Amino acid sequence: MTTPSTEVRPLPAEIFSRSVAGAERPPRPGALFAVRTFAWRNLIKLRYVHDHLGTAVVFPIVLTLVFTYLLGGAIAGSPREYLQFFLPGVIVLSLVSSSMMSALTLNRDIATGMFDRVRSTPIWQPAVLVGAMAGDAVRYALTSVVPLSVGLLLGFRAEGGLSGVVLALLYLQLFTFSVNWLWMLFAVLIPQPAAAAGVVNLLQFVLLFGSNILAPSQTMPGWLEAVVKLNPVTHAATATRGLMHGTVTSGEMGAGLLACVILVALLAPPTIWLYSRKQR
Repeated sequence: MTTPSTEVRPLPAEIFSRSVAGAERPPRPGALFAVRTFAWRNLIKLRYVHDHLGTAVVFPIVLTLVFTYLLGGAIAGSPREYLQFFLPGVIVLSLVSSSMMSALTLNRDIATGMFDRVRSTPIWQPAVLVGAMAGDAVRYALTSVVPLSVGLLLGFRAEGGLSGVVLALLYLQLFTFSVNWLWMLFAVLIPQPAAAAGVVNLLQFVLLFGSNILAPSQTMPGWLEAVVKLNPVTHAATATRGLMHGTVTSGEMGAGLLACVILVALLAPPTIWLYSRKQR
């Protein structure tokens, strides 16, 4: 009794070449499709990565409750009075804290090899950065609405009405997109995830608590007030308060928009350049 042969014979070269030559290649994905794909990848993490969901929902609630009742009486005389000043600032604080998540995800992708897989695909490569930021817009909206809803329950009243609140939230989308380039720069620049997270968290702490989010800058010493006024987060918080309460001036709004322009102009080009160098 003979056993069947298991030898695999190679396909003749001419048959293989005809098969490959006759096959139609799928069309190259466009830039918009690539951006949409990476934006969707970022949104899926809200469901499966609890850190992202906690940062978007739980963190703003805790901040609003703790700072309102911990500092409200000492700074403004009562938590309700302090809430009128603090709530626009806590929305800024929550958004800036939430904005670093995509940068740290990109840093982990580079460290674990996911970046190499993306680099080998025929797509518009900046879609990785742009798509992540586009997907963040939904998370930013959620992060904005949560503390605003809690503040309304606690007694916050926006004197600027619904239009002022909507304009403030739209402005914060722009500002958060702008400051996100700072975290993206360090995500591309620093190869170790732990080191990148440490630098980003330290810089975020300085920007947030070295601003007028918790207390008016007029109550600070002169040298500290001058430093605080150079902080882009200060201009964002001032513009947001003015829009929500209907007291914003053209100078405050102009400073808030100028802060966005400066952040993008200074940080986006080196970030994209460093990212493109990693693809060579």
